[in-house]
Amino acid sequence: MCRNIKTLYNFEPPVTEDEIREAALQFVRKLSGFNKPSRANTAVFEKATSEVAAAASRLLESLETTAAPRTREEVAAKARERNVKRFGLSQR
Repeated sequence: MCRNIKTLYNFEPPVTEDEIREAALQFVRKLSGFNKPSRANTAVFEKATSEVAAAASRLLESLETTAAPRTREEVAAKARERNVKRFGLSQR
């Protein structure tokens, strides 16, 4: 899985369209192998990104859970703790 794609479901405040689009862009970059497409591929790259973002939005709107929403700060703190344990480094 692409490391830059973050979990977007069940957060307070809810995920934004920009966050969904960024995740879709990372996914399309990973699939295509292009960080930035050539001019010849720009249109299909953008279309794929839009389609993935739309599918992701539909998915996130359809999911149901009884779990309490998480905050981005909680998730970031847990990630920092994992990094300290894994690499022995503290994050600034």
